[in-house]
Amino acid sequence: MARRALILVEGTRANSPLYVQKAQRLGLYPITLSADPAQYEYLATEGIEAVRVDTNNLDALIRECARLGTTYDIAGITCAGDKFYATVGKLCRHFELPGPDPVSIERCCDKFTQRQLLEEAGIPIPAYRVATNPADVENSATEIGLPVIVKPVIGSGSRGVRLCRNEGELAEHTNYLLGGKHIWVSSPGILLEEFAQGPHYSVNIMGNEIIGIAAADFDRPPHFVFREFTLPALMTDAEYERIADVSLGCLRALGLGWGPANIELRWTKLGPVVIEVNPRLAGTPDPQLVQLSYGIDLITEHIKLVIGTEWDLRRRHSQTAAARFLIPDRDGILDRVDHDARAVAVSGVAEVKWYLQPKTPIIRKGDSRDWLGHVIAASPSLARTAAILQQAVDLIDWSITPFPILGEHE
Repeated sequence: MARRALILVEGTRANSPLYVQKAQRLGLYPITLSADPAQYEYLATEGIEAVRVDTNNLDALIRECARLGTTYDIAGITCAGDKFYATVGKLCRHFELPGPDPVSIERCCDKFTQRQLLEEAGIPIPAYRVATNPADVENSATEIGLPVIVKPVIGSGSRGVRLCRNEGELAEHTNYLLGGKHIWVSSPGILLEEFAQGPHYSVNIMGNEIIGIAAADFDRPPHFVFREFTLPALMTDAEYERIADVSLGCLRALGLGWGPANIELRWTKLGPVVIEVNPRLAGTPDPQLVQLSYGIDLITEHIKLVIGTEWDLRRRHSQTAAARFLIPDRDGILDRVDHDARAVAVSGVAEVKWYLQPKTPIIRKGDSRDWLGHVIAASPSLARTAAILQQAVDLIDWSITPFPILGEHE
């Protein structure tokens, strides 16, 4: 009998290793298709089969999956990120496997189209405009009113996202996006949004079921680098119901509802305002927090759906879990990491993880690539979890040596 394989299209730093591990625990044989398998260190570390293929070429992917199907029983096809999730949907349709609707995914991943569909459905969103050149950007900012959020129409991980508080910052970021420094994944398009202010929440959904709502906050402006998540978020029952109602309305407006989704919103003076809908499972730390808080393994349950097995979203316990990202305050060389073993030993700490090795150059980009690592903790109470997390973070120390100034030793 042929081995049952799970095909993973490309990967991510955070969730993809978990998909590999969970697939193996379900008795599946994970195979990654990638244009450059060497970029994913976990493939070599875990001895995971990888196939080099042009993942931007749907026909090439179909041919490769068909070839693999002569050796393996292809149980399912999926991916951990959103860049290739629409492609996954097309592959699933071609091979008659369970998967997301590719049309809905593509519309959702275009932030301008997403805003239009949410607006038509009456979902509360910030005022927005789209621009393709500096004059359009300036005019759009004037119409909305400063400060504004400026971001690429297509992208993830907060790449290219910035709060522009005045005309100088607006011109600077426009030049960054359109002047060749930003790497575009599609034709350049800039979305400008009203700066919705208030507590930020992350809603995790599977199918049409709200799994959990986490509170989130950010590192220093003007960028939006997540600093901390807490699940469940502290809120009233009425606030929870309003957020849940708006979130499910987003799914209907965007034609989602199969598999995982993640919705980011802010609670403003007008109530919940949707910032972004992601038509896939949220990255670290959301899956870990959900499992610690409720005993629900979102990645395993997603894989079950992908391979046509019934999932189980029942809560098994109730705790408060929180994660803190370790974020550098300067550029330079990460030359020292100390005491993470002591942090791991703190009762209630679930994980301490570093993403980078010592001697790695650090160049802050103002997005999720700035994270050095994270600490995750859990306990029966919010106050206790916060104390555990802070105790563990205080035990971790690292140093960054500034880059040498050119010519300083001449």
